[in-house]
Amino acid sequence: MAEFDIDAFRHRFRDRAAAVKERGVPPLEGEARRRFLASAQQDYIDYSLVADAEASVEDGALVLRIPLSGG
Repeated sequence: MAEFDIDAFRHRFRDRAAAVKERGVPPLEGEARRRFLASAQQDYIDYSLVADAEASVEDGALVLRIPLSGG
């Protein structure tokens, strides 16, 4: 297996987070629109968390440390 590039991995997630913010909203109405926007917001949060995580490879496993507290 090729060496895992943590920085490239995190960069891909940062790009995904940016793409979520840049994509338009399809012509949806009512409940479908609300669900789409909620899903986009959750995607952004998830991608941003991974992109900003402290990442390392330990004993052959990818370890992401994501602080859940505000401080």
